Amino acid sequence: MGLRADQGELAGAGRSEEGGVESIYREHRSAIWGVCYRMTGCAADADDLVQATFVRAIERPPSDRSRPWRPWLVKVAMNLSRDLLRRRRRRGYVGPWLPSPVEVERAGLDGEALETGEAADRRYGLLESVTFAFLLALEVLTPQQRAVLLLRDVFGASGQEAAEALGISDDRVRATLVRARRAMAAYDGARCLPDEATRRRTREALERFMACLALGDVEGAGALLAEDVRALHDGGGEFLSALKPLHGRRRVLGLYVGLAEKLQRQATSTRLEIRPLNGLPALHMEAEGMPPRQAGRVVVIGVVDEDGRLRGLHAVLSTRKLSAAG
Repeated sequence: MGLRADQGELAGAGRSEEGGVESIYREHRSAIWGVCYRMTGCAADADDLVQATFVRAIERPPSDRSRPWRPWLVKVAMNLSRDLLRRRRRRGYVGPWLPSPVEVERAGLDGEALETGEAADRRYGLLESVTFAFLLALEVLTPQQRAVLLLRDVFGASGQEAAEALGISDDRVRATLVRARRAMAAYDGARCLPDEATRRRTREALERFMACLALGDVEGAGALLAEDVRALHDGGGEFLSALKPLHGRRRVLGLYVGLAEKLQRQATSTRLEIRPLNGLPALHMEAEGMPPRQAGRVVVIGVVDEDGRLRGLHAVLSTRKLSAAG
């Protein structure tokens, strides 16, 4: 996406301020949503932040409307996103926090609508930057580090552009980027690249794992899990779910076998399908007749290793988190 201006960008749109902003909204909403989603990892928060950004454009527009709107909108969205992240960390969260699953076609998340800079400017691909593995890695960063890393290493902004967007010096951008990249070292050692081979392995692993659970084939299901598999479940305090990460094949297998048995006993009907979310195949489940506080809709994002075994299972149950999952 970058901070570079698009050709034909509207200038002097404020003659009819609200109408002008509506036109700007149509042109830039997709890109600004992509910024806010990557900053927060939450689709519902991104929706709110986009609205707040364009309200700011109506109420307090830039003084020089002859300049391109995109850098100004990114600056506002970044500042609002950093504030939201700081509030979120102060509030805390019930159980593990997971990103919102999103359809990559939404708002140009397939990379096409955001791609304007040179690929060489980027350390991470645009599609890679919406995978669960990448978004979870970003959670170790401070809001400032997250903003700098996204601007420089995902969107391909120059150091000066990032400094202007965040209201800090070039030196501060460079120092912050060094610390952010250092904090991403663990992710860099096992990057999740959403290429065709990874998509195929992920789909096959999820389909076989769910089939084994449905048939009661515990041994077969266990063989599809890596020895060091890690499972996270985000119920957001709304639904019953594991409140701590589970580590290891035995514990994760036991949980999913128990959940499959409970689903078969309690649900009056169940629909399972594999659909592309966040750049990779994911399991989408809907169940009718579930008792109170038992989720009737779940999305499970799987992370596979080179051998095709599941080394990560990320289950999102929270209704708010599933708002953009289709």
